[in-house]
Amino acid sequence: MRQLRLHFWRTAAPLAVGAVLLALWEIVVRAEGIPPYILPGPVLIGETLWTDGPSLMGSLLVTLRITLVALAAAAILGGAIALLFSLSRILALSLFPYAVILQVTPIVAIAPLIIIWVREPFLALLVCAWIVAFFPIVANTTVGLNSADRNLLALFRLYGASTGKTLRYLKLPTALPYFLAGLRISGGLALIGAVVAEFVAGTGGTETGLAFRILEAGYRLAIPRLFAALFLLSMTGIVIYLVLDFVSRLLLRHWHESAIAEEEE
Repeated sequence: MRQLRLHFWRTAAPLAVGAVLLALWEIVVRAEGIPPYILPGPVLIGETLWTDGPSLMGSLLVTLRITLVALAAAAILGGAIALLFSLSRILALSLFPYAVILQVTPIVAIAPLIIIWVREPFLALLVCAWIVAFFPIVANTTVGLNSADRNLLALFRLYGASTGKTLRYLKLPTALPYFLAGLRISGGLALIGAVVAEFVAGTGGTETGLAFRILEAGYRLAIPRLFAALFLLSMTGIVIYLVLDFVSRLLLRHWHESAIAEEEE
């Protein structure tokens, strides 16, 4: 019963706060007579979302495809890079600083070069989103692989366990929570990277992402449409995080302390 109440408040409390904020927003806009091209109210944004929903959803699917492919590539390549770093200290010391440099370099600064160098538009946008998303997975997974209990490592060596068995039965289970934490972070970053890349590309066509719709709405002062597109992006980011969080709890709930503690609250 206590757990049901906890789940209820986890859902109801944020929704109640959001409803109050939206109501205050609508009241302020109507009371002050703020024009829609400056700040539209939630009701007008909802109406715009309803009328322009089909075209915006089509653009959202383009952005979402880039995001999901970039996230999958970041998970696979980032995990593989972290695995190599854990197996070779020299390799980690040699290459990890360059991963940091790539991460701290603003994607807005290098995206135009990537779009010029990579002729295929989808692949160029994918590379930009991947660059933003891969580092949290590499960093977190590397820490996880290096966090195996030293006493257990000594025990594995004592019984003559091979490197593969040590990796499979000790290091990988230890690193899994770290990998999943990095994956949750990278989910939002992949979406941000895809949107930034679309902003830089700034071209329309048969496959136009949602970022271009935002630019287009801004140029035309169609601010309600702009807010509707932003709402879709925000909801997409929330859904991606919730799905990854659910997968994380599903994989960890029977054995890891973080998930077990949450289930027992």
